[in-house]
Amino acid sequence: MGNINKRIAELFPSMSKSYQKIAKYILGNPNTVPFLTADKLAQVAGVGHATVIRFATYLGYSGYPELHQELQSNAQRQLTSTEKFALSKKMYVDEGQAVYDIFLGDIENVRATIEKLDMEAFKEAVEALAKGKSIYIVANRSATALGVFLQYYLQFMLEKVELIHLIETASEHLYDLSEEDVVVGISFARYAKSTVQVLSYAKKRKATTIAITDNLLSPLVPHSDITLTANSQMLSFIESFVAPFSLINALIIAVAKANQTNFQDKLALLEDVWENLDVFYKKQ
Repeated sequence: MGNINKRIAELFPSMSKSYQKIAKYILGNPNTVPFLTADKLAQVAGVGHATVIRFATYLGYSGYPELHQELQSNAQRQLTSTEKFALSKKMYVDEGQAVYDIFLGDIENVRATIEKLDMEAFKEAVEALAKGKSIYIVANRSATALGVFLQYYLQFMLEKVELIHLIETASEHLYDLSEEDVVVGISFARYAKSTVQVLSYAKKRKATTIAITDNLLSPLVPHSDITLTANSQMLSFIESFVAPFSLINALIIAVAKANQTNFQDKLALLEDVWENLDVFYKKQ
């Protein structure tokens, strides 16, 4: 959506407040808007149907169908960090307001994630993790933070949980991968090629594969048995991981509940070790 993004950003300062709502939603959800009707876009942007139609003509299109076609034809293109940073400079002009807009964007990401959560897929993921012989989490680049968090807590309740964040060492972890194992791939636009490669390999080895990603157009999806999506869009050069972290929180708690007997026993042992090693700060 290179040209249309640029045009929207250039016209943004002179847009009405209603048009700015639509513009922010389009720029903040590039992989969602290509599938929205005019009515649905109006609903999620919080404006009237007629406003969406006028917005399309304001941008120079004959109507919403032509704008919609343009959005669809460009859906697969991911903005570079440089392009996203350039957009953010145009969108976040008022520093004070920008702070609030970022918080509100995170809230919107969480809300949208809840609305589109596939509960059946979520339950399947919990069951697979709880029953898997070995769990491998593949997360690279900025998504490594999500992988570290997931691995840190799952290791307390499951027998074997390993984090893979370097493609060079993947073979050392996955050489004996089997159908009893689970591989979780975590990646968000712009997607890490190595994460896609490892998930593809795991699929070929018939391991259960779980993708945690931003939308169903993600390159991880063709290689996943179970897909969980969370919104991560932010009009800047970084991704917003507030919603993905919320999804992972829910996943961890659900796995703990599914495996509560073993987890409770292990936690009691860990508490004893932590106490003996004086791990946590105590007020004197």
